[in-house]
Amino acid sequence: MKEFAHLGEMVAHLATMAAAETLALHHGLKKCAVAIERTAKQEIGEYQGEVGPFAGWVELADSTKADRVAQGFTENDPLLRSGKLRASISHQIHGLEAVVGSDSDIMVYQELGTEHIPPRAVLGPAAIRNKELILKTLGKAAAEGLLYGAGSSQTALE
Repeated sequence: MKEFAHLGEMVAHLATMAAAETLALHHGLKKCAVAIERTAKQEIGEYQGEVGPFAGWVELADSTKADRVAQGFTENDPLLRSGKLRASISHQIHGLEAVVGSDSDIMVYQELGTEHIPPRAVLGPAAIRNKELILKTLGKAAAEGLLYGAGSSQTALE
């Protein structure tokens, strides 16, 4: 057990541990957000099956397929036309919060569905598909942050 010469030394040690923990978790969170973003982008253009509470994607309507072809796009690549929707997916990290999303209104319509469009969720399923990576990465980051803050010389997240 570590011994401290005075209270100030203990406070400094605890502050170092807290900073190391936060830094390790931040790096782990970034790794997870990048993975979720990559998975979400990969889902565009490919029919997705049911995952968690999210329904599998239904086949595009014949009228939609005909419209896609008439506009010069492939017939049956759901959510993929110009690639603009896929490109709109990004991530942001702020401290210990990560957001993976899109600034496209079209993504909202696709995620939730409308009166005429069945939902084709992308973002929620991408997070679920990365569940094991998230658990492993954040668990490892938490443990390594504590160990590094307690005096270990390096962390595997570096």
